[in-house]
Amino acid sequence: MKQDQTMNQNSTFPIKLSELDLLRDEAASYLKSIQWEQGARAKQRDKEAKDESILLYLSRANQGSSAAEITSVSKTILALKKRLLPDSVALPIYLNQTLYAVQEGLTLGIWIKDSYYDASGLSSLNENKSALDTNGKREFESKMHTATAFMLFAKAYKILHDLKPHASDDLSVMQQKFAGIPEVSFLSPTKGVACSLFYYDKYLGHPDIIKSDKDVIDFTVVYFEALIAEIQLRKSSLEYTETIEDRTYKLEQSEFAIAGWNNVFQGAAKSVEFNKVKFEQIVGNRDAKHFARRLTERLLSYDFTAKKNPFQELGGFMPVFMGYGIPGTGKSMLIAAIATKLKEHCDVLDIPFLFHPMPDTLISTFQGGSAEKMVEWMKPMQDPSKLIFAPIDDAENNLQERTAQGVSAGVKEVIGVFLRYTEGAYAVNYGNSSIGMFTNLPEMLDKAVLSRVQGRFKIDGARTSNDFLDQDHLWWNKIDNTMPDFVNMKGPEAYTYLQEQGLAKDMGAILQEITKPTEARVHEVYDKVEKDFGTHEHLFYANLYKEIQAVFPFFSSRDVRNIQSAISLRLTDFNLEEDWFETPEVYFKQDYTTKFNMLQDLMRANMKGLDFSEIRRQEVVRYLDNVATIADTDFKRKVDARVNQLHIETKARQAFENER
Repeated sequence: MKQDQTMNQNSTFPIKLSELDLLRDEAASYLKSIQWEQGARAKQRDKEAKDESILLYLSRANQGSSAAEITSVSKTILALKKRLLPDSVALPIYLNQTLYAVQEGLTLGIWIKDSYYDASGLSSLNENKSALDTNGKREFESKMHTATAFMLFAKAYKILHDLKPHASDDLSVMQQKFAGIPEVSFLSPTKGVACSLFYYDKYLGHPDIIKSDKDVIDFTVVYFEALIAEIQLRKSSLEYTETIEDRTYKLEQSEFAIAGWNNVFQGAAKSVEFNKVKFEQIVGNRDAKHFARRLTERLLSYDFTAKKNPFQELGGFMPVFMGYGIPGTGKSMLIAAIATKLKEHCDVLDIPFLFHPMPDTLISTFQGGSAEKMVEWMKPMQDPSKLIFAPIDDAENNLQERTAQGVSAGVKEVIGVFLRYTEGAYAVNYGNSSIGMFTNLPEMLDKAVLSRVQGRFKIDGARTSNDFLDQDHLWWNKIDNTMPDFVNMKGPEAYTYLQEQGLAKDMGAILQEITKPTEARVHEVYDKVEKDFGTHEHLFYANLYKEIQAVFPFFSSRDVRNIQSAISLRLTDFNLEEDWFETPEVYFKQDYTTKFNMLQDLMRANMKGLDFSEIRRQEVVRYLDNVATIADTDFKRKVDARVNQLHIETKARQAFENER
C-alpha cells in the first residue's frame, strides 16, 4: 500500500489522511466486536483476593469458561451512557470523544502495522508463508511480534495525544483504582488488538472504575499509558526494529508524529505555580538580570511551525546555563523573575508555557528509581509544543561530583541521565527549552555536568551603597504605604530609589572594567603567554588554553566550545525592539525565515563598533576566572575542613590533658 513512499533527508514519512480513510471501517469493526480467550496466567491473577478485587474481576472475565469471549467496546460505552446519563439523548461529549479517539488510534495503528509490513519485508514473508524454511519461519514470527508491538504502541500513542488535553490534571485517584493489564499479546496484530481492547472493555464495565462520564477519559488515559509502559518494558526482546527506529511518521495536517519508540507523554508535566517577581525587585545582580532578560527574549523567538529557534542558528541560545553565588543573594528570586517574565509574554502572545523545576524528591532509595524519575523529569523538555523553563535550585544536591566520598548511587543515576539528555543521542532541543542550574556551591557540581553549561553568571546580590539603599527601600516602603509618615527618616538627595536596579543595555556595560584575570593562577598564566603573543593573535588563545590545561588538567576542548558559545552570545547581545512586544505581529507572529532575517539585521547593526578581539578577551578571562574560582574553592573547602578537624583534635587533647 505504501511501497511508493521514499524517505526524505530527515527520514520522515507522511501518514496520509486519504490512506487512513480506507482503514477506518476496519478499526470500527474492532470496536464493535472482538474475541479473546484469556491466558492461563491471567486467569490465575490474584486468586485469593476478595470478591471485590478488580484483578479477580478481570481474571473471571470469561466466567471461568475456557472458550473465547466476544466483547464490544462500543456497546459498553452505550451502556455507560445509559447508566451515567439516562436522560441524555445523544452520546455525551466525553464518551463521544473517547470512542472517537480510540477508533482513530486503532486506525493509525493499522496504518503503522501495514507500513512496517512493507518496510521490514514481512509482507513478502506473509505471502510465501507456506514455503518458508525453519529460519524463514523464525524471522516471520519475530517480525510479526514486532509489528504487533509497534501497532499497539502507535494506537496507544495516538489515543494519548488526542485525549490527554481533555483529561483531569490529577489522575492519581484513577491510577490507584487501576490494577494493571493482566496480559499483553504480541502474537499477531489481530490478537494484540483483541487482547488490549478486551481488558480495556472489562475495566470500563467495572462499576467502581467509572463513576462519571469524565472518568471515561481519565481511565482511558491511564490504561493506554500503562499499555505503552508495558511495551517499553518488553521492546528490548523484539527483533527487526531497524525500520522503526530509523524514521519518523508524521500525520498530515497535524502536529502528531511517531519517532521510533519515543514517548513524549512519559513524564508529561503541568506548569508549577510560582511567586510573581519583577526584575526591579531584585537588588544588584546586574549580570544575572541581564542574562535572564536575554534568556526570555531568546526563548520567545522560538518558531512553533518550523520547530526551531533563529537564535540557535545565530549562535545565541543556551539550552543549559548556571547561576552561582553565596547564600542570600537572590537565586530563588531570579528563578521566579524569569518565570514571571516568560509567563507574562506567553500570556500576551497566546503561547503555552511550562515552568518545570526539578523536584526535591528526585533521589530514590530503590536501585534504578532515581534514573527513572530523572528520565520522567527530562522527557517533557522534548515537547516542541510549548516554551519550557526548567530550573534546578540547589543543584549541588542532585548533581554532586560523582567521585566525592559518600555520593549515593541515586545521584550517579541522575547525573548519567542528565548527561545523556543534554548532549548525545537523547539530546533533542528545538530551541524552546532551557535548563538553569542555580547553586551556592558550584565547586561541588560534577565536572561533566559543569562542562554542559553554555552560559554562566554570578549572582552576587547587593554590591554598592545604592544597592543596599534600594534593598532597604523595598522593605520600608511597604510600611510607608500602609502608614504614611510613620517612616520619618531622611532620604538621599542625589539618588532616586531603584534607579540603578534597571536592566543593562548590554554586557559591554557590565564587563567594561574587565582587563586581566582576577584569579592568581590564571593571571600568572595569562601574563606568561602575553609576553610572547598579543591578545589580538589567534596563537595567544591557543597557547593560553594549552598552559591553562597544565594548571587545571580537567580543562578540555568542551571548555573551549563553551567559551566559543559565550562569545557567540555576546555577538547576539542586543535588545529586541520595544514595538515587537507591543505589536506581536511585527516579529513574534512572523514566519521563521522573516524572524531570522530580522534578527540578522539587528545583529549586523549591533556589531558595528564592536571589537571582536576585545569581546573574545573579555569572555576568555571571565570563563577562566570562573574555572579557577570553582577549582580553588573546592580545594580551599577541603583544606578548611581538614584544618578545622585538626583544631578539634588539638582542643580535645588539651581538654583530656587538663582532666587528668
